[in-house]
Amino acid sequence: MKLKTFLMTCAASLALAAPALAERELTVGTQDNEVSNLYAGLQAMGETLAEVSGGEMTLTIFPSSQLGDFRAMVAQVQAGELDMVTTGYPDMSYVIPELNLIGAPYVADDFGHLQEIVNGPWGQEMDAAFIAQGIRMLDLWYYGTRQTTSNRAIESMADMEGLRMRTPNVPFLIAYAQNVGATPAPVAFAEVYLALQTNQVDAQENPLPTIEAMRFDEVQSHIAITNHFIASIAMMISDDLWTSLSEEEQGWVMAAVEAGGDVNDSRTVEAEAELLATFEGRGLSVTQPDLAPFRAAMQPYYEELEAQFGEGAIARIRGDR
Repeated sequence: MKLKTFLMTCAASLALAAPALAERELTVGTQDNEVSNLYAGLQAMGETLAEVSGGEMTLTIFPSSQLGDFRAMVAQVQAGELDMVTTGYPDMSYVIPELNLIGAPYVADDFGHLQEIVNGPWGQEMDAAFIAQGIRMLDLWYYGTRQTTSNRAIESMADMEGLRMRTPNVPFLIAYAQNVGATPAPVAFAEVYLALQTNQVDAQENPLPTIEAMRFDEVQSHIAITNHFIASIAMMISDDLWTSLSEEEQGWVMAAVEAGGDVNDSRTVEAEAELLATFEGRGLSVTQPDLAPFRAAMQPYYEELEAQFGEGAIARIRGDR
């Protein structure tokens, strides 16, 4: 009887433990903080994952670079220590050099065009390159379009001449400043406000939500809609983990990723539209210069890239638009 009682107790314990054992927790790391549109998208992703899986799969988010910068988190995904990571799509060029092509200014006209590129033949080649690094890209989320602010009106590319423009220490953004006639001045992000305030630099470039968040509009009087770079976020997962999931589980994950992307994208698009009116209400002038000369000015940089990645590489990516 003692053995029977013991076996019955074990069976009951296993039955109670079964739901917990069936639950699968996924982890995702991001550099963005809890007030970002990206974080709101990740929250929606987690809620959808729990819903479509009936609670069998959950998502735990590690925001604000808690696990390190994006390179550290990519390494953790590759090592199987983290399940998912968000990075800027061209940011992975440090392991996949061809991604420098999509980072070049004006290669993508807008986010819709960028999606076409990523979903097209060239993007499929990049997907294979990601997998070779142990990472699978699941989706592309919109992160905003970079614009140019300055302390004088930019009505045409000629007005860029001689501007001391703060850029990140990123080759394609330095190339943007140089090729349109400005003088690039890499300044640490945390020091940009002071650099603008003290006239150390005359201009800077960032997406509108970043300009608002960092209060650059307080120390700049003009915003030019230059649309020189379409920023995006790659939602990536460990390839080993992905291939270990059943077809049904993969479907749950994709449904969640798409729901999160919808939240992130809609919030970012709405914010950009509202911010133009907000900035104008604060007294800033908004100009929309002809961008054809800006695009044409990038040709020497395109030629540098094509010397490395093959003649016609830019036209191939753009689909000869």
